[in-house]
Amino acid sequence: MVSGFGRKNGVRLAHFLALVSIANLSCAQQSADTTFAAPVPHPAFAVGKGPVVLLDEAHGNFHTATGRYRPFAEFLRRDGYVVQASTSTFTRESLRAGSILVIANALAASNQSKWELPTPSAFTDSEIVAVHDWVAAGGALLLISDHMPFPGAAEKLGAAFGARWSNGFALAKDAKMGGPFVFRRADHSLADHAIMNGRSVEERIDSVATFTGSAFQVDSAATPLLVLGPDIESVLPQVAWEFKSDTPRISVAGWPQAAVLRTGRGYVALFGEAAMFSAQVTGPKRSPMGMNAPIAAQNPQLLLNVVHWLSGLLDS
Repeated sequence: MVSGFGRKNGVRLAHFLALVSIANLSCAQQSADTTFAAPVPHPAFAVGKGPVVLLDEAHGNFHTATGRYRPFAEFLRRDGYVVQASTSTFTRESLRAGSILVIANALAASNQSKWELPTPSAFTDSEIVAVHDWVAAGGALLLISDHMPFPGAAEKLGAAFGARWSNGFALAKDAKMGGPFVFRRADHSLADHAIMNGRSVEERIDSVATFTGSAFQVDSAATPLLVLGPDIESVLPQVAWEFKSDTPRISVAGWPQAAVLRTGRGYVALFGEAAMFSAQVTGPKRSPMGMNAPIAAQNPQLLLNVVHWLSGLLDS
């Protein structure tokens, strides 16, 4: 989840109230929790010796290695990965610099100050072809697209890998506030997959949390990891966080909020929520949201397992 105010002329009262009631956040901007440092008991690689992870910062990304995804970047570095910012357009040559590409909440230039429809692609057609071909040749992609407007920005890139995003907010039907959603192995909303089993019993995942986000559908070649429950809807506002009585809603019961697939020789992981892999504080009380939240105690291990799978360290 991200909280966006998207209006140059200030936050209207109705907008503010919607933000509080739906997301349970204050008007204070989210920021990285720099005190959070989840342990990595068994690093996959020696420090600085692992694969290069390129974290996209060239497409108006709401999450960057020195901003809201700083805990993400530092956590992977403790596992031995080399995390670098990707600050140029995607080309065959630029993508050769890394083994894993992470794109978190990209936005087209027109939406960076206005979180409202329309929400054009953050990527050119040539960039989408470059990413697809790079993955097919053996690269690995972690594509994260939170609630509207981010699904609209990622729609064409996701479609290249068989994903069809709903450009809305995943919310429980008749809920007075947004997430978190908790996915559990016990109720089968969390899949039995190599990512959830890890490299050992210590790395097994039984429960993870997400914080609102979006929903998408996938082709049969993909394996859903997190499956939304029967009472979840995608709410489709014209402006982010502005929910009205006539705002369209569609059921997304059974839709994934996370899925993985193989494309050619490469790996793709798709996630419909971004805060789950960060550690943020929000509001005057600096409430934790993300990997630092008590409800998300296994989220750090999930992030490691996802990146290990993208690195080819886990059997599919």
